[in-house]
Amino acid sequence: MEMIPMDRCAMAYQYRKEGYNCAQAVAASFADLTGLTPEAMMAAAKGFGGGVGGSFQELCGAVSGAVLVLGMLDPDVTETDRAGRKRVYPKAKALRDRFEETFGHIHCGDLRAARPGATDKTPAAVRLGVTAHCDIMVVTAVELLEALLNEEAD
Repeated sequence: MEMIPMDRCAMAYQYRKEGYNCAQAVAASFADLTGLTPEAMMAAAKGFGGGVGGSFQELCGAVSGAVLVLGMLDPDVTETDRAGRKRVYPKAKALRDRFEETFGHIHCGDLRAARPGATDKTPAAVRLGVTAHCDIMVVTAVELLEALLNEEAD
């Protein structure tokens, strides 16, 4: 029997439709890779939605959820964890940079004001017919994180 690959973008979009915040939707869609349940990932990401606690001033929750996943995928920590940070920081920066290249902004409030829609830079959002602003951010953050992880695996 052929295994159908998981569509994490569709999964994250479904979580958003169920009412989870942007960070929760992104983080939970990668739960299988972390060894945690979607519920545990949602609990860990709960406060990051709305630019951290609904302030709309900080980093987009979708990006925050993706960065949380990067940290969870490198769970080996020591007392100071310098080696772990050296592994994760460049990935987090690359993800943040790609998101900003896609949308022109990384802060929740700026993104909400600009209201970027689905374009050729957001193929998963276009493929899924996503039109709501935050849902586009979520689906694209998942897409960018998947691409980053796939590049790392190559």
